[in-house]
Amino acid sequence: MIYAIVNGVTILPSAQTDMPDSAVTKEDLVAWDEEFKTICARTGPLFYRTDSRAHAERYLRGLLAPLQRKNGWTIAEYSGQREPKALQRFLNLTPWDADHMRDLVRDYAMEHFADPRGVLIADPTGFAKKGNKSAGVQRQYSGTLGRIDNCQIGTFLAYANSVGDRVLIDRELYVPEHSWIADPDRCAEAGIPADLQFATRPQQAAAMIERTLQAGMPFAWFVADEEFGQNPGLRAYLEARQISYVMAIPKNTEFTDTAGRTNTITKAAQRVKPNHWQRRSCGIGTKGFRVYDWTFINSDRPGHQYMIRRSIDDQELAYYHCHNPREEGLTELVRAAGMRWPIEESFEAAKGEAGLDNYQVRLYHAWYRHITLSMLALAFLAVMRHKSKKGAHHLWTTRTT
Repeated sequence: MIYAIVNGVTILPSAQTDMPDSAVTKEDLVAWDEEFKTICARTGPLFYRTDSRAHAERYLRGLLAPLQRKNGWTIAEYSGQREPKALQRFLNLTPWDADHMRDLVRDYAMEHFADPRGVLIADPTGFAKKGNKSAGVQRQYSGTLGRIDNCQIGTFLAYANSVGDRVLIDRELYVPEHSWIADPDRCAEAGIPADLQFATRPQQAAAMIERTLQAGMPFAWFVADEEFGQNPGLRAYLEARQISYVMAIPKNTEFTDTAGRTNTITKAAQRVKPNHWQRRSCGIGTKGFRVYDWTFINSDRPGHQYMIRRSIDDQELAYYHCHNPREEGLTELVRAAGMRWPIEESFEAAKGEAGLDNYQVRLYHAWYRHITLSMLALAFLAVMRHKSKKGAHHLWTTRTT
């Protein structure tokens, strides 16, 4: 893999730009350099001390560097410092507002990726941890780890537009109720605010969506997995705000169809006639187009439909609850369902290229600081990828016209 060092920042052009070849031109270097300077200038006002601004720039450089691990020690060494104390103070003690940084990340993404047909995606991801001091840590199930383990869980909101750009725009640390919220002394030791109220992950998703609405970010759909799709409180929130959604649901979900029959979605699937299935692609994956058979069943509730996906290979079924007040067709519902994967791709990129899971902090606010800076690094890479694709398209059209 080719790396380009720009003003102390390492860029991964072959991984992020989708250019016709992996050669890095002088123009590429200039563009990356200018973009990095731009985001540093935008984050600068968040820090009232010059040394804090310098630490933020060093940390962001480290998150973009080709380091196997991206934590305080490795980033300090990469930036020429003997020890990580200054960067640790920057994350743990220096006064700056990670929520303002979060808003900057979202606004930066909106400037480059805003799309009326865009999609918001919510999903949790796990961070394996040792010990019991890190804020919110406990033995709990993590889909990311594929097991019950000692870990923290973060709930994230991603944004994906219709041309393939995707970025993480919001985050919340899940703080369990009984092992943490009910123990004020433990919370105080981990820096968790005394007034923090317990919130389920669907409630955290609703709060993040609300912030996105207030910011004016355009989107057409909200999508999520079963944990969110089966939550009545989140569904009620979305419906009250007329937000269209396509969310996965369990196979034992009950609903009433237009004929007045109340059954589980599994039994309803057994009544689907063979000629009612339609073959559609719901996007491109690592192995090519994701093609399935699809059908939907109207509910007795106006604007609500239940969609069923059938695997071509093994006939396995998956189920979705759709709030579809615009009465979009099956093709659009399928597109929306397929737009859940970009958040998984964003997690993979953020952990692999922006150090999302490499932190060594325990305090509540330090978690938010590291995670948000990692999201900014990921957004920077996404913007450069977007600009490189546009540049490659412009070059190709110029040469062929």
